[in-house]
Amino acid sequence: MTQLEAARKGRITEEMVRVANDEGVDIDLLVKRVAAGTVVIPKNVNRDLKKVGGVGVGLRTKVNANIGTSATFPDVKDELAKLKVALDAGADAMMDLSTGGDLTQIRRAILDNCGVALGTVPIYECAVNVVGVHGGIVKITAEDLLGTIERQAKQGVDFMTLHCGITMESIGRLRDQGRLTDVVSRGGAFLVSWVLANEKENPLYERYDDILALAREYDITLSLGDGFRPGCLADATDRAQIQELIILGELVKRARDAGVQAMVEGPGHVPLNQIATNMQIQKRLCENAPFYVLGPLVTDVAPGYDHITSAIGGSIAAMNGADFICYVTPSEHLGLPTVEDVKEGVIAARIAGHAADIVKGLPGAAEWDRQMAIARKARDWPKQLELAIDPVKAREVYEKRSGGVDEVCSMCGELCAMKVVEEQLGKPSSC
Repeated sequence: MTQLEAARKGRITEEMVRVANDEGVDIDLLVKRVAAGTVVIPKNVNRDLKKVGGVGVGLRTKVNANIGTSATFPDVKDELAKLKVALDAGADAMMDLSTGGDLTQIRRAILDNCGVALGTVPIYECAVNVVGVHGGIVKITAEDLLGTIERQAKQGVDFMTLHCGITMESIGRLRDQGRLTDVVSRGGAFLVSWVLANEKENPLYERYDDILALAREYDITLSLGDGFRPGCLADATDRAQIQELIILGELVKRARDAGVQAMVEGPGHVPLNQIATNMQIQKRLCENAPFYVLGPLVTDVAPGYDHITSAIGGSIAAMNGADFICYVTPSEHLGLPTVEDVKEGVIAARIAGHAADIVKGLPGAAEWDRQMAIARKARDWPKQLELAIDPVKAREVYEKRSGGVDEVCSMCGELCAMKVVEEQLGKPSSC
């Protein structure tokens, strides 16, 4: 029985209790939202998670971090180091996007060391295997895809990105309108190439009922992928993107009817003034399913700083309804991220999510900032460092630049604005 099916029967699962306690929300309200599909709890029946996370309306904005080997860097040890750093930095979920080395063993190692929900993109493994045997992505069969999904499900993967909205119809929209950057989603590109080369419908769309049966058996949360996400600002909110979203909305309904949890992935590169509209369109078309966004990145010209461009967009997206932010690292558009890049990406995404949670009025969000303000007023440095979103970096900076002054920082010294005013008011702050 999936979390969705249990909730519909009024059954409170252990996972629902853990999410409700962690979030400080009423358990009965949470169950109703899971039953409606506006909250998902990704957890494979074959896994035990150290931390179970819920994604959706009324819950804290969650952050995902991507790791994974490539043909150039196939060593799983590097990815396990990134996994640890991401988790230490506060990532709520991870995705294994490996394409180099022994993918089954790499995924096993990551699963064994990952205490939060783990996602994958099954077509990556499928493509690597088929290219190795048959020499081309266009040789993939429906059985290859379904077999890969089932193997990963049995292994314990909690959620899967599946680009089911890449269809002959949505590809037609792409061709008719045209784009500057065409398709930037790797999984989307694989499927576009397959459909055009074989002149057949996307097997992930055509065999969707079979996918739902597998997802229901293992309680896999489907993350319906945005294969036509815009890869530059000029391509944002075009007909291809919206047509795919229309299809994904229909697939969300079919998933819920089958008792399967589903969320929807979104853009991409989007100008600031289009982000709120994109969130509203998704929620309307996709039955208020949880929305999982990459960024969005608000400018195309900041390679090396795209963790910042994505955090700007992510905060606006989450404020307007996005529930799950996929981090972007400084290496985006440049290369495979380093361990430090991973940490920077997670922290930037967490800042974006927290800023939005304050606006959403989520329990405890504004109080965290209030406690920091009280600590700053009191020049309570240990408390400030404890409350920092990245206590390690905050402590490093403070100790390096404190100037040996205990009460005030080295920026203002005895000219500290709060200290000067407090002395003139003649009384401590009453908070």
